[in-house]
Amino acid sequence: MNAAAAADRPVLYGYWRSSSAYRVRIALNLKGIEYDYRAVNLVRDGGEQKRGAYRELNPLALVPTLLLGERRINQSVAICEYLEEAWPGPPLLPAEAEGRARVRAIVQTIACEIQPLNNSGVMRYLSEQLQQSEEQVRRWYAHWIERGFAAIETWLQSPATGRFCHGDAPTLADCFLVPQVYNAERFDCDLGAYPRLMAIAGRCRSLEPFIAASPERQPDAVPAA
Repeated sequence: MNAAAAADRPVLYGYWRSSSAYRVRIALNLKGIEYDYRAVNLVRDGGEQKRGAYRELNPLALVPTLLLGERRINQSVAICEYLEEAWPGPPLLPAEAEGRARVRAIVQTIACEIQPLNNSGVMRYLSEQLQQSEEQVRRWYAHWIERGFAAIETWLQSPATGRFCHGDAPTLADCFLVPQVYNAERFDCDLGAYPRLMAIAGRCRSLEPFIAASPERQPDAVPAA
């Protein structure tokens, strides 16, 4: 790779267990985009994301951040939409407007209605500031999973659903679904009520772009005890 090509190579700042970074890794892999990975440890010494160097890249002190030369893009939905526009093939949004709206509805259900209410900052606030028990925190987590997954399971009854959330090729909906399933399993949520959703997640997890993006495959992954 020459110097100019190296300078244009995207850099993804993320954390191995961050579902938001996980989504972007899947999208990059599905599009065949080579990128460099920079780990931001969200746990060590109070969190590297809170330090000045990273805050300059992301004032919210969250991951992911995508760096392209001097350009920086924050927020996983914005990053994935940017990738779709800048690298249109293979497409991760349907060609027709109605299909794109359907995929985006699933994406936003996960990105706006489930994950923000269950992210690590919220969980710490519940336990540390509001003094909620571990059981109460887990009930909180499961409530938002159940609410969002029930809606997605209903949408997946549509004829527009194929082997994946929309049709027979992965879209951004699948990029967002798989990390949220991973999180739900981590917290021992009962997922038996979502057979369509789980079947699609299983198909996705058999594909190399999803396998390569999985948390345990990342260089900063912490081995299981």
